[in-house]
Amino acid sequence: MTRTEEPTAGPDTAPASVQPREISLGLAAKTAADRAARRAQVAGAALLFVVICVIGLGIWSVVTADQGADGLAPTPGATWNQLVTILSDPFYVSGPASVGIFWHLVASLQRVLTGFLIAAAIAIPLGFLLGSATRIRWAVEPFVQVLRPVSPLAWLPLGLALLRDAENTAIFVIVMASLWPMLLNTIEGVQKVDPLYMQLARTLEASRAQVIRTIQLPAALPSILTGLRLSLSTAWLVIIAAEMLVGSRGMGYFVWNQWNRLSVPAILVAILLIGAVGFALDRLVVWGATKIPHG
Repeated sequence: MTRTEEPTAGPDTAPASVQPREISLGLAAKTAADRAARRAQVAGAALLFVVICVIGLGIWSVVTADQGADGLAPTPGATWNQLVTILSDPFYVSGPASVGIFWHLVASLQRVLTGFLIAAAIAIPLGFLLGSATRIRWAVEPFVQVLRPVSPLAWLPLGLALLRDAENTAIFVIVMASLWPMLLNTIEGVQKVDPLYMQLARTLEASRAQVIRTIQLPAALPSILTGLRLSLSTAWLVIIAAEMLVGSRGMGYFVWNQWNRLSVPAILVAILLIGAVGFALDRLVVWGATKIPHG
């Protein structure tokens, strides 16, 4: 009597129909857990931020508690009143230099962006050249190493002597402040390109423009972005000091003017606005870099 063997499911038969569903459920559960952990982290950070603000305001209030109405140290209440006053009418214009805070910000941003773009137009192409040509880089490097530690404000008298114009001198100082971080980071990024890719490009007889567009630029982009961020933050720092000396309108002029009036709370408000604008500029550079096509 022949015994008929019942078909048995192989080890892969049932799991093959179940595993994808299990994997999908597992991934969904992991994603939900990650989102919950992320929300908990954000909530914890927000709570900690509020606690730090409350503690900071408390310390600030205690430290400035003995300041009278004529005290130089800004109290939280006086600073808040100045903030409300400054922001209540930011667009007024009653004279060439007697303007609202908005126009001071616009003047500073115009100088910074003009100098920053001029520096980028010089530094990035030059960085590609120096990063690719070793002999030229070695010839130019002594000049770069000598000039880059010089404080940007040290160029101010030279700019006034050469340009004989306060506005152009402020832009010149921004160019000198922005140039070096962009140049050095671009050189570094180009030098990090894998030699194998460059050899492959030569084998394929790619043009110089194709090599830059498809190999060097994507590889060097993170370093270039770092240079742009450093340059922009440095330019924003320098313009405040430069405008104290040469500006007739701008955030530096506003700070110096408020100091002459001994209005320290207004200076503190300006510092907060300068920091907020600097942060926004940094985010703008990062956002712009994400829009650049890679290779």
